[in-house]
Amino acid sequence: MGSSSSPSCLLVGVFLFLAVVVSAFPSVVQAGITRHYQFDVEMANVTRLCSTKSIVTVNGQFPGPRIVAREGDRVAVRVINHVPYNVTIHWHGVRQLRSGWADGPAYVTQCPIPTGRSYVYNFTIVGQRGTLFWHAHISWLRATLYGPIIILPQLGVPYPFTKPYREVPVIFGEWWKADTEAIIHQALQTGGGPNVSDAYTINGLPGPLYNCSAKDTFKLKVKPGKTYLLRLINAALNDELFFSIANHTVTVVDVDGVYVKPFDAETLLITPGQTTNVLLHAKPYYPNAMFFMTARPYATGSGTFDNSTVAAVLEYQNPSRSSPAVFAKNLPLHKPTLPAFNDTSFAANFTGRLRSLATARFPANVPQTVDRRFLFTVGLGTSPCPKNQTCQGPNGTKFSATVNNISFASPTTALLQAHFFGQSRNVYSPDFPVVPLMPFNYTGTPPNNTLVSNGTKLVVLPFNTSVELVMQDTSILGTESHPLHLHGYNFFVVGQGFGNYDPAKDPAKFNLVDPAERNTVGVPAGGWVAIRFSADNPGVWFMHCHFDAHMSWGLKMAWLVLDGELPNQKLPPPPGLSVGSPRRSVAPRRPRRSPLPWRSARGGLPPRTDTSTRPTWRSSSPCPRGGRLAYELYPVPAQQEVPCCGIRRSPMSGYFHPPDNEAFSALAPRRKVLDVTVVLYQIRCASPDVPVMKKSTPRRQSMNLESRARFSC
Repeated sequence: MGSSSSPSCLLVGVFLFLAVVVSAFPSVVQAGITRHYQFDVEMANVTRLCSTKSIVTVNGQFPGPRIVAREGDRVAVRVINHVPYNVTIHWHGVRQLRSGWADGPAYVTQCPIPTGRSYVYNFTIVGQRGTLFWHAHISWLRATLYGPIIILPQLGVPYPFTKPYREVPVIFGEWWKADTEAIIHQALQTGGGPNVSDAYTINGLPGPLYNCSAKDTFKLKVKPGKTYLLRLINAALNDELFFSIANHTVTVVDVDGVYVKPFDAETLLITPGQTTNVLLHAKPYYPNAMFFMTARPYATGSGTFDNSTVAAVLEYQNPSRSSPAVFAKNLPLHKPTLPAFNDTSFAANFTGRLRSLATARFPANVPQTVDRRFLFTVGLGTSPCPKNQTCQGPNGTKFSATVNNISFASPTTALLQAHFFGQSRNVYSPDFPVVPLMPFNYTGTPPNNTLVSNGTKLVVLPFNTSVELVMQDTSILGTESHPLHLHGYNFFVVGQGFGNYDPAKDPAKFNLVDPAERNTVGVPAGGWVAIRFSADNPGVWFMHCHFDAHMSWGLKMAWLVLDGELPNQKLPPPPGLSVGSPRRSVAPRRPRRSPLPWRSARGGLPPRTDTSTRPTWRSSSPCPRGGRLAYELYPVPAQQEVPCCGIRRSPMSGYFHPPDNEAFSALAPRRKVLDVTVVLYQIRCASPDVPVMKKSTPRRQSMNLESRARFSC
C-alpha cells in the first residue's frame, strides 16, 4: 500500500536538488541540453462512466503530462508529493546508464517520497529514441499516474521511415469506479483476486461503447493523404490488448523505443509495459465515413477479467468544405474485427514478425556467446491462510506468484542502498536460484503442492556478463501469459515456443542476427521465451511481471550487477554524497576482515574530489588493531532535506546518523563496538515520525559508513 509511514530505509539519494549523473558512454552521445520538468503529484476529481472520484494525478492531468527529449538530453524531473500516499515514479524503458538512483521502483532503488516531500529524478537518455512512458511504481498508484515519454532523434538525424505529418500518443489504460488502493489492499488481505476494472480507456477516455460515456471519447482527426505516427502505450494494469483501426492497415516501425524492420498489420498485440510506434497512412481521398479504433483484452488465464471493448474514433477532414477544418457528423461508422480473447496463435504470430532493424547505424548487438545461463519458471502459486482468518484463494489459501517458486518479499530498505554501502545482511541474500530447485513437467499436470517459498533474493552478476535467460510459464493454477519487464536494460528476444523449453534442441532455432530488442516481453501461455543481454549497467535492477496483480502477489526479483574495473563502469554515489565519500566493497556480503578499499596508499584519507565544502569537524580515535581512525564531517547544504526513513536523531540537535552498524563493525574483530560520538549528517530531517533520542549524553554505539564522512586506519 502507498501509506504515509516511513520504514527503515536510508534515503541518502532523496534530496531537493540532485547531482548531475555522468553518462557511462559520453563518446556516443552528442552534447544535449537539460530539460527540466516539475511534477506536482496531487489529487483531482475526475468523472467517468457517470461516476466521480478523486484520483492521484500529476499536475491535475489524467493521463499525465508528456516528457519530450532528444537522444543525448539530460532530463531532470522534480516530483513533489501532495497526496496522502508514498510515491515513486519509474521512467519505464529508460536505460538509466549509471543512474540507477533515478530508476524509481520503491524499496529497490529508492525509498518512496512521503507526503509533503520532493525528489528530483535526474538521468541522461543514451542511445535511445522512440516512445517510452513513465508511471508510479508503488502499490497500484499507476492506475492513474502515468504519461508518455517521447524521445526524438538527435538533431539532424532523420527517422528511418517516412517523416510523419503529425505524431499522436495513444495511451491505453484501465478505469475503476472504486479506489484502486482499496481494491488491492482488500485483495491482499483476503488472498483472493482483485476486482477487475470497469472499463478500458484510450487517452483517459472510455469511449462510446460503455454506458454513460459517449461524450468521453477520444477522436483522432486526420487529413486525407497524410501520414501519422501513432505512439501506442499500454499503461493498463492487468491486461494485454489487441488493437485495430477499422478499414485501415498500419505499419509497425518501432517497439519499446527500438526501430524494427517495418511490416504492415491490421491488428496489433501490446502487453502492459510495451510501446509500439505505427505509421497510419490516411486514405488519399475523403472516405465519407468514420472508423472505430478499438482495443480489447487478450486473456489466457483462468481468472476473471474485464471482457469489454474501448473505442476511439478516427475522423477525416472534408477537403471540399470551405472551412479549413471541417469534420462531418452522422456519417457511417465502421467497426474492426478483433481476434478472440484467447487467440494465442495470433499472439505468437504477431510477436514472431518483430525483427530489429539491424543496420550499420542501428545495429543489433546480440551477445553471440553466453557467460551465464538461467532458467526461470514464472507463474502462480499459493500461500497458507493465516490462522483465524478465512481466505478467498484456491482451496482456502491466498494467491501468490513466483519466479523459480520464490515469491519476492519486498524489503523496507532500498536494495540499491544496501548494496552500495555493503549492508545486505537482513535486507537481501545473493542466492537466487539459477534454475528451478524442484523441476517438474512445467506445462503438463501441475504438482499437488502449490505452496511457494518467500524471500528477498538477488542474482549477482559480474560487470559485462553476457546472460541468456529462458522464462518458462507453468501450469500451476493454469497456464497464462506473463509480460516480464527488466529495468535498466534492453534485451534481445532470441527465441520463443510452446510447451517445455528443450535446452538440447531449441537453441538451434534461436535468432542471433536480428531479434527484436525490447524491455518488456510476453512469456507465452503454456510456453517459454529466451532473451539475451549484456550486464553492462552496474546497480540493482528490478525484473517483474507487468500485471500489477501478479506483481503484488510476488512475481518479481532483482539482478545485482557489480562494478567493472574502469571508472565509467562503476555505480556513482547516491546524489548528494560526494565522490570521495567512502563505500564498502561491492561484495554482497560483509567480509570477516575489512580490506578498507577506500584507504589511500599512504594510509591517510583518500583524495577528496568534492571541494565544494570544507569539513566542519575533524577528529580521530584508536583503531582495534592499533593506530587511529580519522574522520571528517562534511555538511549537507542547509536547504536540502531528506525523508529520514531509518535515520535516528543524534545527541546533537540538528544532526543525524544511521542506526545500524554493519560497515564500521567490520573494522573491529569479534564485533567489538567502539565508543564514538561522531555525527554524520548535518541536515534537516523531513519525516515527521523519526524517533528523537531524549538523552543528551553520548551513547556507546558503532559508526556506519553511510555518510559524508571519510575514514582511514
